[in-house]
Amino acid sequence: MTTTHKTLPQSTFWRITEDIPESLKWTLMVSSIIVPLILWLLISSFAGIESVFLPSPLAVIQALGKLAEQGFLIQDTITSFLRVVGGFFLGGLFAIPLGILMGTFPSIRSLMEPIIGVVRYMPAPAFIPLLVIYLGIGETSKIMLIFIGTIFFNTLMIMDAVKFIPREFIEVTYTLGGTRKQVLFKVITPYIIPNIIDTFRVNMAAAWNLVVVAELVAADNGLGKRILLAQKFLRTDEIFACLIVLGIIGFALDLSFRLFLHWTCKWSITR
Repeated sequence: MTTTHKTLPQSTFWRITEDIPESLKWTLMVSSIIVPLILWLLISSFAGIESVFLPSPLAVIQALGKLAEQGFLIQDTITSFLRVVGGFFLGGLFAIPLGILMGTFPSIRSLMEPIIGVVRYMPAPAFIPLLVIYLGIGETSKIMLIFIGTIFFNTLMIMDAVKFIPREFIEVTYTLGGTRKQVLFKVITPYIIPNIIDTFRVNMAAAWNLVVVAELVAADNGLGKRILLAQKFLRTDEIFACLIVLGIIGFALDLSFRLFLHWTCKWSITR
């Protein structure tokens, strides 16, 4: 009995896990930005929607220029950025060692995973009233909100990365006379560095979501505060402008993490 195998037709666009030509790659990437902008322009111009509900791209650009001239754009962006960096990387300082220990030692995982599993399902914004009561409305409460909202997810993702290290690596180290300390610091930790960078890249988005929420509740400046002020006066063009700035910052950070991964962990690209 013979079995016939159907050969899939050659396709450039629908390649599975294979690289596509650079020309197609850049065409698709540019299209992902240009097409939505064109649709936005057409809808705002010809759909009969009032500008207070959907400002045109030109109006948003003008709002960006106005905020920049007034000095608000740079000031708010820097303020929000520093809050995100402070809270996120403070959480990272705790998440990295805790995640590695939980992934390495089942005893630590059994001790910590239940409580982390409970707390991580508590919405971080729900802690805002407590943070305001305990820490006031200054910078500390905003940084701690980002800390609370990101540390647990970072920890669990790092823990999972450790769990998937090939067992052979650890067994070979013991066979060669290695100790638990050497396994931890010379095998496990170097192996998961790329995963840590990817974890931070993914969860950085949550930090930006939280800083905007914090600034909407209690802040004197920041992009979230600027959005709230624009909402009070129905300046939707300024709201769109701030959202675009947030998107650009997020894209830049994501690209920075990818470049950092490429520069520091070239050995992991083909892993």
